[in-house]
Amino acid sequence: MPLPSFHMIEAAPQPVAPFSHACEVDGWVFLTGQMPTRPGAPDEPLPDGIEAQTRRVMDNLIIVLEGMGLGLENVAQARVFITDFERDYAAMNQTYLEYFAEGKLPARTCIGVTGLAVGALVEIDMVARRP
Repeated sequence: MPLPSFHMIEAAPQPVAPFSHACEVDGWVFLTGQMPTRPGAPDEPLPDGIEAQTRRVMDNLIIVLEGMGLGLENVAQARVFITDFERDYAAMNQTYLEYFAEGKLPARTCIGVTGLAVGALVEIDMVARRP
């Protein structure tokens, strides 16, 4: 099996910790969890509310996918981390659904956590597969 290749996507947000935006091995692409930070403006305040933060996170994931020559249709699995599960779960789900074609949802786990980097309400990571 080949060794992993590590990718930084120029158009993606600046990392908030030591990581690559994506790591690929044998056609599998592992995307680091994205935060609701704006590309090119890491110090800008985060969007207000779970819906806006979920949109920014999904848009950031799309930037990374596109930088890898992929799209959401290539995503096999996602993990969602939210800091206020009871308050934000339904609204996050509604926003998340807007990004996928009907009946084409990746496998997913959603986890309530006590905190996320940069004070975010949501973080999402993904696993994609090359055709």
